[in-house]
Formats: sequence, structure tokens, C-alpha cells
Amino acid sequence: FRLFRSSIRQLSVVGRRMYELVDIGANLGHPSYKKDLNEVIERSKQAGISKLMITGTCEKISKEAARMAEGHPGYLYFTAGVHPHDAKDWREGTEGTMRELLASPQCVAVGECGLDYNRNFSPPEKQREVFEKQLDIACELGRSLFIHEREAHEDMVRFLSERAEKLPAAVIHCFTGTVEEAEKYLSMGLYIGLTGFLWKDKSDNGVQAGLKSGKIPIERLLLETDAPFMYPKVNDKKLPKEVREAISEEAKTMHKHASFNRNEPCALPAICEMIAAFSGRKPEEVASITTENAKRIYGLS
Repeated sequence: FRLFRSSIRQLSVVGRRMYELVDIGANLGHPSYKKDLNEVIERSKQAGISKLMITGTCEKISKEAARMAEGHPGYLYFTAGVHPHDAKDWREGTEGTMRELLASPQCVAVGECGLDYNRNFSPPEKQREVFEKQLDIACELGRSLFIHEREAHEDMVRFLSERAEKLPAAVIHCFTGTVEEAEKYLSMGLYIGLTGFLWKDKSDNGVQAGLKSGKIPIERLLLETDAPFMYPKVNDKKLPKEVREAISEEAKTMHKHASFNRNEPCALPAICEMIAAFSGRKPEEVASITTENAKRIYGLS
């Protein structure tokens, strides 16, 4: 009953400024959600999220994501893949598991797959081998890609370019690179996924700069929280005053449930409004364009 009353109060606030959003990447299989997953999902709906993609990062998590999605058909979807950090755990039966999961109507992408030379939790050569396997599966099946890239831009471009003629729709998720890197990906027909990382990227040629200049155009973006990671600190004093003031009370109401310790999908409206503020666009416009992109690329019906 307390949860119901809380939901009514939040809906009465957010409902005055509701716009439809899609979160293309939330790690709901993370242990931090085990005790209150249903409440987290309920808050995501209250925040205006109409579709939510659960990120699969290894065999185990991809299977868990499938089970979660089955419990919320039409709302939760999932990806099936092996993250570069987990590439070392690829085994003989992994490809078979992926193909089985990809046969589910609620599995909408191959991924999270890619390359990460920042930490090298898996050896780079193993990362490349496993990424190519997953790329080839996506190309064979014509399934969209959910791609991770950190400090591996040149290799990423090379692998994708080699498959340019048969490459399916692809998103570089949680993009944290430079404007020049974004422009290269965009020129290849890829899309960019942005998260709450935006608030802390103050570099001269980073995401903030790309949005301000229009070199990272809204028309090629998708939104994601990458929850429980990439918390958006929208009240940080280092953010431009006009950006802080652009965050609506409705978005703040939902954002308060997120924290550095555990980001939540319900923070997505704040991310949307922050992107809108940096790009000089209306939040409703950003929401509409990115939601349509997500539904089209990942077949979210």
C-alpha cells in the first residue's frame, strides 16, 4: 500500500510533463537490484519509459536478462552477448547459447560486445577473437548490434569496416570518446548511445562539445542509463548554470531515486533534458527522436 501511495504521488508530479522514452541499456541483472527489482521497474514506468532493454554481458547474465524480460512482455527486452571484459570466459558452447537466446522475440540485439583496451580484464587478442565471432553472428542473422568501445577506436573501425556491406544496424553504446571518433562512427552509418556520463565530460572535444556544435546530432542518438553505472549528477556546480536550471522538477523527482552507488532507469528523463540543454533542443524533441530511433533499430514493438 505504501508503494502504491508513493507511485500515485510520483505520477501526479511526473504526469504533468510526461514524454515517452526508451532506455536501450540497463544492467538489471546487477546484484544491487535483487531486493527491489519490481520497484525499480515500476519507477522506470513512472519516469515515462515505454520500453527498456536489459543488457546481457555474459552467458549467465544474458540468461537472467531473458528470464526477467519474460516476466514483463512488451515492456522489457534484452540483449545477448559477451562483454569484452568477459571475453576470456568464452567457451565451446557459448555461441550455441547466444543463438538460442537470440531466437527469443524479446531478444533484440547481439551484445553487449566489443573492445575495451582501457582495463584489459580480458587479453586484447581474446577480445578481438570473441568480438569478431559475435559480429559474424549478427551479420549472419541480420540482428542489430549493441557495441562497447573504450580506447579501441581504430580496431573497432577496422572490424566494422570489413563487414560494411552486411553490417546490421549498430549502436556504439555509452559513448565516451571524442567528437572526431563520433563523426567517424556516424559516417559509417552507426548510431551513438549517450548516458549520464555527459555531466562530467568537460573536454574540449568530448560529448558536451559535440552536442553544442551539432557534430553529434540528436537525429543519430539513442538514450540509455547503463544503470547501475553512469549516474548523472545533474546538480553539479561544474555544469553550466543554464544546464542545471533546464532540468525540470518532474525529472528531478524521479532522479532522486538514483545515486552514485546505484543509478536507476528512472534517471533517464534527467539525462534527456541534460542532452537537450547542451544541444539547444527541446526535451520533448530529443525524447521523440531518440525513442523512434530505438524502436526502429531494435524492433521494439
